[in-house]
Amino acid sequence: MKSATLVAIALLAAGTALAEELPQRKPGLWESKSTGAQGEVVAKQCVGPDTDRALVGSMAGGTCSKMLVTKTSTGYAVETECAMGPVKASGSSVVTGDFETVVRTEGTTRLTGMPGQPAPVERKLVVQARRLGDCAPGQKPGDVIMPDGKVISMPQAAPGKQ
Repeated sequence: MKSATLVAIALLAAGTALAEELPQRKPGLWESKSTGAQGEVVAKQCVGPDTDRALVGSMAGGTCSKMLVTKTSTGYAVETECAMGPVKASGSSVVTGDFETVVRTEGTTRLTGMPGQPAPVERKLVVQARRLGDCAPGQKPGDVIMPDGKVISMPQAAPGKQ
């Protein structure tokens, strides 16, 4: 469940596209509360200047064939189509917030090809993220701190790349 939730958080929180791009979150330590049918997960992430862009770049670089962002009057609408091995995920979400202190993403993902699931699975997820302050000493941009304290390193942008 944790790895599936982490993938969903990444897809919903960072979705962006070439035509339109979401603003980047202000660097620092962010706490994300993800709520869906399978429960709630709270994780923290050290965000650097290019953390969101690097995550999106890694997804667009092979796993996602569609990432479309459209500016709306209240925020952004995001549509994605991604594949991770035999699992295909198509999603739509709405992203709001100031990207300085808060970001809220509400989305639905339809998964097909999940092991043990003969029919597609639909998952709704709400991610509410808030900036807590600066990253702690020793944390690097991209580090995700799970509720059990385990640290998962996410992709980082190469220096000078944006």
